[in-house]
Amino acid sequence: MNGIINQKPRVIVQGITGNEGRFHTASMLHYGTEIVAGVTPGKGGERVEGVSVYNTVAEAVQNHGADTSILFVPPARAKDAVIEAIEAGIKTLVIITELIPQKDVIKFLAKASKSGVIVIGPNTPGLINPSHKIKIGIMPSHIFKPGSVGMVSRSGTLTYEIASHISASGLGQSTCLGVGGDPIIGVGFTDLLDFFRDDEATEGVVLIGEIGGNAEELAAEYIKKTDYPKPVVAYIAGRLAPPGKSMGHAGAIIMGGGGTAKSKIDAFGAAGVPVAEKPSDVTRLLRIGMGKYQ
Repeated sequence: MNGIINQKPRVIVQGITGNEGRFHTASMLHYGTEIVAGVTPGKGGERVEGVSVYNTVAEAVQNHGADTSILFVPPARAKDAVIEAIEAGIKTLVIITELIPQKDVIKFLAKASKSGVIVIGPNTPGLINPSHKIKIGIMPSHIFKPGSVGMVSRSGTLTYEIASHISASGLGQSTCLGVGGDPIIGVGFTDLLDFFRDDEATEGVVLIGEIGGNAEELAAEYIKKTDYPKPVVAYIAGRLAPPGKSMGHAGAIIMGGGGTAKSKIDAFGAAGVPVAEKPSDVTRLLRIGMGKYQ
């Protein structure tokens, strides 16, 4: 994870000529991200925001030494685009696309794992590091300020709300990353907890979870088993969600007896992790855990 978060990644944008690709390329460039090329089949030779467009990822990598790709590619074409990037030597993929068929996600995650490629998403808002001026995604950058709080989230909008409270408090953020709201994703909570454990810029961690799946329970188990050395605060969305109903994300659905807000809150409690009742409570709990009183 260090190569993408603490250094200057050389980024390509797959799907750069579409409306979303164009808009967010401009935003990432303005923030300071080094976008070295774009890729859209059949659009080679064009330029978007001064960035050269190629027909293939292999051409972009060969000409610009890219190591990271962000994908704004339609769901039906996402699997082929991911596999193309992996085969071209891209080492980190940030997949913004949502509604990718799960069978396709399983296939490209297996290939990525074999190739040692980091996959963030799919259905992620991406990542941002305010200190290093890296934004690979669609996060509204003005909300984030350089600081010492690492954030990992399944929800984009909740990330923005809680980050705004953290910024206003003066704590700021080290790195914020959305793992994605789909049932099957690449990097998860425990991967990022492992990163933040050794990250000197991070003094405390916020985990923003939601109903469905067992990612939060696994994170709580990891924190407990490893005697995690940094203060962690959690927030769980969907406390009042009825069983069997998806709440915003494809992964946010309670099935059977697992994945409930209660099971997640109980797991964090057993690991000694305070769980905020409201997004606005996160900063107060962080300050207590970090020993930073106003």
